[in-house]
Amino acid sequence: MRTLVVIDDEPVIREMLVRHLEAQGWRVFEADNGDEGIALVGTHRPVAVLCDLLMPGTNGFNVCRAIRARGDELGNITIIVTTGSSFPADRQNALEAGATHYLVKPVSPKEIAAILASVQARPCDCDCDCSSENAAPRPVRSEADSARVRFWGVRGSIATPGPDTVRYGGNTTCVEVRVGEDIVVLDAGTGIRLLGEELRREFSGRQVKAHLLLTHTHWDHIQGLPFFGPIHDPGSCITVLGYEGARQSLLKTLSAQMDSAVFPVGLDQVAGGLTVRELHGLEFRAGRVPVQAIFTHHPGITLGYRLSTPGGGVVFMPDTEVLPYPRPRPGKTTPPGATANEDTQNFNTYKNQLLAEFAQGAELFICDAQYTAEEYEGRIGWGHSCIDDTVHLALQARVKHLILFHHDPTHNDDAIDRIVEHAREIVARTGGSLRVDAAAEGMEIVLHRKPRTPAPAPV
Repeated sequence: MRTLVVIDDEPVIREMLVRHLEAQGWRVFEADNGDEGIALVGTHRPVAVLCDLLMPGTNGFNVCRAIRARGDELGNITIIVTTGSSFPADRQNALEAGATHYLVKPVSPKEIAAILASVQARPCDCDCDCSSENAAPRPVRSEADSARVRFWGVRGSIATPGPDTVRYGGNTTCVEVRVGEDIVVLDAGTGIRLLGEELRREFSGRQVKAHLLLTHTHWDHIQGLPFFGPIHDPGSCITVLGYEGARQSLLKTLSAQMDSAVFPVGLDQVAGGLTVRELHGLEFRAGRVPVQAIFTHHPGITLGYRLSTPGGGVVFMPDTEVLPYPRPRPGKTTPPGATANEDTQNFNTYKNQLLAEFAQGAELFICDAQYTAEEYEGRIGWGHSCIDDTVHLALQARVKHLILFHHDPTHNDDAIDRIVEHAREIVARTGGSLRVDAAAEGMEIVLHRKPRTPAPAPV
């Protein structure tokens, strides 16, 4: 019997693949994360592997590398990468990592069957079953009564200082969240330089201790790190958390932008206590603050974060393409009798549902809203969202307060004013109570602990 390993963290997709493959006579072993998948491949020596790209633990790129590193022992395995990413860079990186085929979801079982038809059988070496335990850390409740969120950088792609961006700001993405004594910094765009100056004034020679959570390593999210003052101060303690990259480790990427050819001080030469730690799970703590993560639809490996605070959930999703909801497109008409691709629309709905569930009921939802509907028409598949779709996602998730974020560098203050007005009109048409604002440098939002509702007295 031909043996195959399916590695995918989405139960619905994994169940569908296993069902169809077993019906075709395959012996299938399944894993919901990369580490367990690699172990199954080593144990059962399958002839083929179906692997998702974005998973907890080891991602799909490194699963491919790990298999190919086994050389002749496992080197001839057919590796089919199945992913929601249609970005050319991800395809190239996956093939360079060792993937044989790259299929964009939704994937037809017939398409997979056609590829596997030519794969030669090889018996499985054992009959054992493999499992792993990925226990989430036990949340530690903070004793603080509130959370304070402050915006230091709100722009996407590239910093845009100047007279036209004074009110909303021109620095790239950086948000500070305070919960008691815990300082959590979200992304290290150019705005983090100003945060560093403020922390130096506030602590005035005392130890600065903070956790920096990176959504990904595109330049506008890390380029401020070399200018973050506390990393150069002896006695500081800064922990950088993020996922491994598609091509190299997080540490190598951060070190590269501080190479001597482009920056005078190397990452290994900073005077402060700087620790770079790669995440291998989607639940962890930043200090005493419980954090959940989710993979978002953006080139490379990109995360969104949800922080559990005394004042409610704070969701930070600066780079994600909310897949288009069914809506009229500007200047576009649908020919009579024409319908959208049902499989694609169903897949978009499913992926958006995962995002909505992740953000469900959040007090504060900071989300990518880079393009107007007109602009998005020429930028579909770039990894950023249309404002209309972001608002619909927030309504679906029933969040309390939506902050439009990652402003396009071409949008001046007046343009962002119009964007906010448009977003509020969408909410008004639905009769919803969602509050909508645009992120602005210096904006501060305090989330207070909600009083507990007393239990009704016994009758």
